[in-house]
Amino acid sequence: MQHTALKGPAGGREAAMAKGAIIVMLAVLLATRCGGPPAPRPPAQAAVPTPTPSPTSGCQAAQPLRPGSHTLTHGGQQRRFLLSVPDGDGPHPVLLDLHGLGSSARQQSTYSRLAAEGSLRGYIVATPQAAEGRMGWTLPHTGGPDDTGFMTALLDRLEQRLCVDSRREFAAGMSYGAGMAAGLVCAMDGRLAGIAAVAGLNIAPPCDRPRPTTIIAFHGTADRIVPYRGGHPFRDATGDLRALAQLVVLAPVEQVMDGWAKAHGCAGRTSSGLSEHVRLRGWKSCPGGATLRLYTVDGGGHTWPGPIEVPRLGATARDLDATALILDTFDRAPSR
Repeated sequence: MQHTALKGPAGGREAAMAKGAIIVMLAVLLATRCGGPPAPRPPAQAAVPTPTPSPTSGCQAAQPLRPGSHTLTHGGQQRRFLLSVPDGDGPHPVLLDLHGLGSSARQQSTYSRLAAEGSLRGYIVATPQAAEGRMGWTLPHTGGPDDTGFMTALLDRLEQRLCVDSRREFAAGMSYGAGMAAGLVCAMDGRLAGIAAVAGLNIAPPCDRPRPTTIIAFHGTADRIVPYRGGHPFRDATGDLRALAQLVVLAPVEQVMDGWAKAHGCAGRTSSGLSEHVRLRGWKSCPGGATLRLYTVDGGGHTWPGPIEVPRLGATARDLDATALILDTFDRAPSR
C-alpha cells in the first residue's frame, strides 16, 4: 500500500513505514472483513441517459477558491489539500486524488498527473493530505481520524466555493488511497459517481448493496506490496515485519472485482487481451449504466501505469496510461 516519494528515503524510515502500514492493515481487515458476501442485486437494466448538470451554490460564490494549497478544519484538526481548478465557468465535475501510505498529497499529484490532466479536461481536482502525524487514511468503520467525514466536508466546501456539478463527483487513489476510494463507495451513501483504484482495490472488500457506481482498477501481477493473487502483503519484508505481514491475508484482486460486479448486479463478464502484457476484465451490462473494468498488467509492480517509473516498486506499464483511462471512464460515467 505504500507509495513513497519519487526520490524516497531508504533504510530505517522505510522499515518503520512498512511496519506501520502492516499494523494499519491488521486493524482495517479485522474491522471490515466481518459479515457475509454482498447480497445479489436485480438483473442489469439498460443504461440511463446522463442527466443535465446540477450546479451548486458555489457557482455564485463571491470569493471562489483559487488553485493552490488550502486548509479545512474538520474533527478538531486542520486538514490540508491541494486544489487544481479548470478554466471556464462550469459547472465542473470534481475528482478527489488520494495518496498511498507514507506518501503525500504533493507526491500523489505529481505521480498520478490527475491534477494537471484532469484540469485540462474540465475537472476540479482536490488532492487531500492524511491527518497530521498519520501515514495514511482511516478506512470507513475503523478507528482513527474520520477521513470519510473529511472527504465529505471537502466536497461540501468545493460545492460552496466553486461551480461544481454535484452529480459528477469522483475519487481515485494509489495503493492505500485506492482502498480508501473503494471504501467510500458505500461510506459516502452513493454520493460518488465513480472511483478508480490503482494497486489497491483488494485492500477494502466490496460493500453490500452499493448504488450503481463506475469502478476502474489497475493492478500488476508482480506487485510485492499488495499481491495481485492475494495472500500476505509486503512479500519482501523480513524479521518482525515478516511476522506481522503473516497475520494479514488479502483477497485476490480478481475475486474482489467479481465481488463488486455481483454486488452491483452486473452481467456478462468478458476478458480480452489489450496487448502482450495487459488484460482487461469487464462486464457487458451493469445497473444504471455503471462500468466495471479491471486492467491487469502482467509483470507489473506496485506502480501507476504511465510515463513515470519508480524502479524499486517494480515494473511500470509504459504503454498503458492509467491517468487518461481514468479520465476517459469518468467522462462517460452516468451522473448521479
